[in-house]
This record gives sequence, structure tokens and C-alpha cells, in this order.
Amino acid sequence: MTAPSITLTRLDVQRLERLIDSLDETLPGVIALQAELDRAENVVGHEEVPADVVTMNSRVHCREESNGKDYHLTLVYPQDANADEGRISILAPVGSALLGLKVGQHIDWPAPGGKTLKLTLLEVEYQPEAGGDFHL
Repeated sequence: MTAPSITLTRLDVQRLERLIDSLDETLPGVIALQAELDRAENVVGHEEVPADVVTMNSRVHCREESNGKDYHLTLVYPQDANADEGRISILAPVGSALLGLKVGQHIDWPAPGGKTLKLTLLEVEYQPEAGGDFHL
């Protein structure tokens, strides 16, 4: 599957590049995140990002296509991750794959055991930029 086009904010890109610089660049999560940053087609100011695009600290509703299971996830920096609370690190495979997606787009989520799940982004339930929360 071809990865969908993504939109990122300049502030997210700056913060994520600092995160990458602070980590071992050979870690799989770091490699995947760098690949996402590199393929961003649109990098916009935080006041310009559409409200239906996933940015850092966004809460999203997505559905696994094969079984209809819904997920409510919040995309966070590694230090804030807590899987039990649905707080998914940007360095997790699904985290870097969600970044920059727009409602209606699909991603392939590498799951344990070598399976790949197809997730559809149904809703951005909360986006900091749309809520005026630029300090997060």
C-alpha cells in the first residue's frame, strides 16, 4: 500500500527533529519517524493546519477494517506514553503512521506476530491547534 500524503505543523517538525537528535538514530521507531517527517508533503504553521489532521497530542478515533474494532488513541511524546490509557508514543509504529493523517485516510499498522492491520482514521476528537493549545 502506498502511504497517504500527510500534513505536519512546523512546530511539530521542529520538536520531533529535536527528539530524533536526542535518540539513537538506528532504533526502528526513530527510523520510522524520520521517514514520516521526510515524506511530509505539506508543512504548515500551527494556525493553518486543518482541524481534521492528526498532530502531536491529538486524540483520534480509528477503526480496524478487518474486524470493526474501534480505537481511541492520543499521539504523545515517548515520556507521556501509556498504552493502558491509549496514549501512544510517536515512536511506536502506529504513532508515527498516524502523524499527519487526515480523517478518512487509511494506514497499515504493524501488529504483533507479523500481522498488518488496516486502520481508518474516523475522527480527530481533539487537536491542540484547533483548541488553541500551542504550548503542548
